[in-house]
Amino acid sequence: MNRTTLSLIAGVTALAAVTGLAALTTPDASDANTAKAAAELPVERTSLACPAPSISDLAETTYTSFTPVTKGTASEGKAELQSAAQEKGDAADGKGEKGDAAGKAGKADKPVLEGKEPGTPVSGDASGADSPALIGTADGKFAPGWTVQETTEVAAGTGRGLQGVNCTAPDTEFWFPGASTAPDRTDYVHLTNPDDSAAVVDIELYGKDGALETTVGEGITVQPHSGEPILLSTLTSEKQDNMTVHVSVRSGRVGASVQALDDKLGGDWLAASADPAGSLVLPGIPKDATSVRLVAFTPGDADADLKVRLASPSGLITPAGNETLHVKAGMTSAVDLGDVMQGEAGSLVLTPTDRSVPVVAAVRVVRGKGDKQETAFIPASRAVGTRATVVDNRAKGTTLSVTAPFGAAEVKVTASAGSEGGAAASKSYSVKSGTTQDVEVPVPSGLKGTYALTVESVSGGPVYASRTLAVTENGVAGFTVQTLPDDRGMVAVPEADEDLSVLQR
Repeated sequence: MNRTTLSLIAGVTALAAVTGLAALTTPDASDANTAKAAAELPVERTSLACPAPSISDLAETTYTSFTPVTKGTASEGKAELQSAAQEKGDAADGKGEKGDAAGKAGKADKPVLEGKEPGTPVSGDASGADSPALIGTADGKFAPGWTVQETTEVAAGTGRGLQGVNCTAPDTEFWFPGASTAPDRTDYVHLTNPDDSAAVVDIELYGKDGALETTVGEGITVQPHSGEPILLSTLTSEKQDNMTVHVSVRSGRVGASVQALDDKLGGDWLAASADPAGSLVLPGIPKDATSVRLVAFTPGDADADLKVRLASPSGLITPAGNETLHVKAGMTSAVDLGDVMQGEAGSLVLTPTDRSVPVVAAVRVVRGKGDKQETAFIPASRAVGTRATVVDNRAKGTTLSVTAPFGAAEVKVTASAGSEGGAAASKSYSVKSGTTQDVEVPVPSGLKGTYALTVESVSGGPVYASRTLAVTENGVAGFTVQTLPDDRGMVAVPEADEDLSVLQR
């Protein structure tokens, strides 16, 4: 028996061991049209990364965790948030006893926040500037649609007001149009590594004339189980009002968000834009916005020409004087739309005027006047899809905006039980094509604490949504806006059968 024959036998034996004598059945040509569709099953594990919330000693932060009830999940499971420092200590010795000081303080197997039961949110608080980045994992019945938000109130100083961000799933690429290195802005890129090995990250900056020269933007190492805030002004000496930040990961994965703090206009988190696409929707601009600035960028080699429309309560309209936006390849473009809302809720819809060129986009929204202005950001968002959730909704100050830009749709909105008591409630809505509605959300009966809102597509065209949370502090109407992209809580699993014949072919 020659060496080639032995290698073949060894290979077949290894294949059998790995596959357990099971394989995807390859249908005959005659069966091509009768193949079974992939089954939709709940995901079994979800990871999230939460950035360190604030650099202010006056910061008061609330973390809220929620998993919607999903059919077909396992009967067991857990959802936990731990400080990145504690995770690092645990990784060092298995118990957190020989890690750094934060690992010892956080010690030992006690999460910062732990889910109790799907369908009911839980929350926890932190104060000051020392709160670390958090790393979270949910499995079993807690994994599908797991959503965590950190909401921070800052009473005074740079970035004062309300700041909110959804903890992000670790990934390898992020786009942030709308960042700035202007003298009155202090912007940080927060990178959080949830894994056991270091991540290597590149940060590229693009201004109005193209790529900016950066000093230390390449090959940034983010240690395992750690968060790294990077001040944008340390990466470049150029002062630019409107920039696009591109985070790409060479090895590993990270969660990424931009914290944009203004000396006079408050501040908020800038979440990543939806992946580059020819058409984009930026949902739920508050109706009382006093200033709206659109920032767009195309990463390709071709210029993009976009038709700019506003999906209002009565239909699609074109902002006077801003009918189109030309975005040069590799350059960040911005346009001030001013008081475009005119007291009505709306969403920006960007579509190509001719050929489709992938772009990313976000809007900066300002509310209030004079020294009582506050800022929030709305990135281009994925559609609600099957289901999307937003948490930390309150009895007052919560507004849900829903838009159906390309076709009429029906959605179902469910308000969860309250974090401290109350019964869930649901309501369905019809949204006309090309319109945006601020819907009257169902509020849990007997509500105590905060609640989650889950939006589900029932029929019709794609639906986009966002939630505005407003809190007045010292006469300043602080607010933050979170979009509701599909939670990707379900995954397609191909139909599989045993087929020993593949080992004989």
